[in-house]
Amino acid sequence: MPSSPRIAVLAATIAAIAAGPAFAARPVYRTVTVIEHADTNTTNDVGAPGDSSGDILTYNNPVFDAADSKQVGTDLGWCIRIIAGDSWDCAWTTMLQGGQLMVQGPFYDTHGNQVAITGGTGRYAGARGFMKLRYREGGKKFVFEFHYRLT
Repeated sequence: MPSSPRIAVLAATIAAIAAGPAFAARPVYRTVTVIEHADTNTTNDVGAPGDSSGDILTYNNPVFDAADSKQVGTDLGWCIRIIAGDSWDCAWTTMLQGGQLMVQGPFYDTHGNQVAITGGTGRYAGARGFMKLRYREGGKKFVFEFHYRLT
């Protein structure tokens, strides 16, 4: 018995709905891009002398717009050295007009990555998502590309 295209589409739609979240719409993220100037980074040598596990990095840096022409905020945070010469675990807050975004995750010495957005205040209250981090000028500047949604 031949089936009509309408029945095939209806059957596929019912199967997708029954399958649940795998076919759910992807969340829509808002994006904010800023550039951090890593001017104040200070490493506190806590462990063995020199670069070693346990060292603490602190900072409070200016943050500029995506064109890197106008300061639009600041950030502050800390990182704990996990693997010497390779990685840190960090948490920091970026203060922008109208609110703040908090992130946490790994920071690598030689390449960018993504970290979790763990919250926000003001216009970013309830923010969740991820931040892409990219190196510029050999680590003198960093691009923060926040992808967030409000919960």
